Amino acid sequence: MSGHLPVIVHPPLGQGGRRVTVRGEDLGLASGLPDLVEFLSRAGLDMEDTEVVVSPLIDWRGGGPEYWGPETRL
Repeated sequence: MSGHLPVIVHPPLGQGGRRVTVRGEDLGLASGLPDLVEFLSRAGLDMEDTEVVVSPLIDWRGGGPEYWGPETRL
């Protein structure tokens, strides 16, 4: 089911940041929640930071909203 969600936040890349796709379209490389919120806004999905972290529309792959870079997860 999660593969059918309109927004995918892909696993963090080696240099940091996460690719974001909406309905299969690559929106860019987000380095944190503000970038993600901006990308979603441009795609017509207006959400606040607090909404993004709990939205059922977003499939967080390779870590949740607190993990964006190459640093080790706690």
